[in-house]
Amino acid sequence: MNLIARHIPRLETERLILRAPSEADLDADTAFFASEAAKFVGGPLRRDEVWRVLASLLGHWSVRGYGYWSVDEKDTGAYVGRIGLWFPEGWPEPEVGWTLMTHATGKGYATEAALAARTHAYDVLGWETAISLIDPDNTASKAVAKRMGARFEYTYEHPKYGTSEIWRHPAPADLVNGGMEAYA
Repeated sequence: MNLIARHIPRLETERLILRAPSEADLDADTAFFASEAAKFVGGPLRRDEVWRVLASLLGHWSVRGYGYWSVDEKDTGAYVGRIGLWFPEGWPEPEVGWTLMTHATGKGYATEAALAARTHAYDVLGWETAISLIDPDNTASKAVAKRMGARFEYTYEHPKYGTSEIWRHPAPADLVNGGMEAYA
């Protein structure tokens, strides 16, 4: 485990473990970023570019004190994606984001892990609001945002990634039971 990873909190949900990103995720991430599904998150990417993304994820933790977690199934240990908190330079606002491996979609994992990440942002980091940037054609991510209680707010032109929709998450005071009722 590297120096930064030692300081990344481990979160657990009913079915998932959110842990520090690691180089062990590189093969699965490389396969994902070579697939059609990666078009919604900046892909396709070559392996060396995916490695740089991993370095960026860890660097974000170092600079901001929060970031993306790698997500594993509790029962099997299988890597299912990355979910977390993101606010790099040039981003409009702090974001709750998710990227699932293709084999892990349709199981509620994105919602479950993103709710845990948002709860961490609100309860531990003191965030008062959060957004999710979603590609207008990414209906699956819009469905996750809706399940989390987020609402479409406006269209945003990102200088690198193009048109995105900004989905606003409910404020902490507007949530019951940390927002978990949306998942129930």
